[in-house]
Amino acid sequence: MLFNSISFAIFLPIVFAIYWFLGNKGLRSQNIFLLAASYYFYSCWDWRFLFLLIFSTLLDYFTGLKMEQAQNEKLKRFWFWLSISVNLGFLGIFKYYNFFITSFTEALSNLGLHVSPWTLKVILPVGISFYTFHGLSYVIDIYKNKIKAERNFIDYALFVSFFPLLVAGPIERATHLLPQIQQKRTFNYKQAVDGLRQILWGLFKKIVIADQCAEYANLIFNNSADYSGSTLVLGAIFFAFQIYGDFSGYSDIALGTARLFGIELLRNFAFPYFSRDIAEFWRRWHISLSTWFRDYLYIPLGGSKGGVLMKVRNTFIIFLVSGFWHGANWTFIVWGLLNALYIMPSIIFNTNRNNLDVIAQGKIFPSIKELLLMMFTFSLTVLAWIFFRAENLSHALRYVKDIFTKSLFKIPYFEGIGLIVPFLLFLILFIIIEWSQRNHQYALQYLGFRWPVALRWFFYFCLILSTYYFSSIGSNQQFIYFQF
Repeated sequence: MLFNSISFAIFLPIVFAIYWFLGNKGLRSQNIFLLAASYYFYSCWDWRFLFLLIFSTLLDYFTGLKMEQAQNEKLKRFWFWLSISVNLGFLGIFKYYNFFITSFTEALSNLGLHVSPWTLKVILPVGISFYTFHGLSYVIDIYKNKIKAERNFIDYALFVSFFPLLVAGPIERATHLLPQIQQKRTFNYKQAVDGLRQILWGLFKKIVIADQCAEYANLIFNNSADYSGSTLVLGAIFFAFQIYGDFSGYSDIALGTARLFGIELLRNFAFPYFSRDIAEFWRRWHISLSTWFRDYLYIPLGGSKGGVLMKVRNTFIIFLVSGFWHGANWTFIVWGLLNALYIMPSIIFNTNRNNLDVIAQGKIFPSIKELLLMMFTFSLTVLAWIFFRAENLSHALRYVKDIFTKSLFKIPYFEGIGLIVPFLLFLILFIIIEWSQRNHQYALQYLGFRWPVALRWFFYFCLILSTYYFSSIGSNQQFIYFQF
């Protein structure tokens, strides 16, 4: 069930109405209903994979209890590694088995040995990387005595499976979400309206910005050999806005939806394209994943305590694992490696925390220096996105090579380029709105509060109308991060 589908538009208000009606019946009734709704939401993709989700939930629930009840460290470690190995085993089989077997076969072929490997003929269970990481963080926190094992299975299962975040995050922590699940929730009108605004902005990002950028990015990437270097640059920029609008749009809808049920999820994006260096970009992009790797991989590896060489080693590990997490393709590995190289100067010279504040704080426009830094960071990010988007490594390298030719200085052109002017106006308006609201959690949080009520509602109406218009002329595209 897609957030940008008619089925979700029917599903959400029904669940919302029943959920708050059950508020009089008690918290347990609400949680049981919300869990059932979440399982239904997930089963709409493929009901067979619901059993995998439930198995993963049961595994972490029981191993968490067993770790807490263990009489000695050896037994506690056994249950810990059982959970870790089974979770990563399922993730490895479904997501990486074909990649490893194909890569191994190609390596043997290069040596003159030809084999016919057996590969899996199954689709990747949607959201497996996200709900696996929910469970892993829970188990690790229990093992490190940071939290107690949850004894209420319904509450724990809802933590793992809460439908707004189930298939594409944000990656939640038990320390943040479980207490909210266990506390009585009363309807808060202001919180619900805030949630609706964030849902609206998320849908605008997805349907108006991301899906339209996808049309042009797909055209250019799928026919890259036919276009000039300048057009290839334009295609990469379109993809940069596509993936931002798509993924941050999903996160906005997820956070807004959760607010309708009185729950606050972790923020996942903080206007990353306004960053002045790569370190700042990664503090603002997919925040829940970046902090997950920081807390559960980077710090256990030694973090920044062991000198420059250890920091460099740990940073490379983090970005390579992050690339691999995104998908079973060498393009993602190279994408992670590029970002590791980008951030190296700030790691070596200890400048990675120079830009912790919001750019041009309290100003309408950035300074020349800030603008140049922002443009340079965006350019590096766009270059890395080429590897993220390309079909394979050879396609990415060919795409980059074709950019840096004499045709880079030609006027960009592709079939139908004259029709993109109206969309470019929407894209420019989108950037202006995001820039003007960069101090807030999301763009519509306070935008228009000082306007006359009629003007503010007219603005909302225009957003709704444009979202409806662009959804009617295109197809409802699946969110990019569903494949991860």
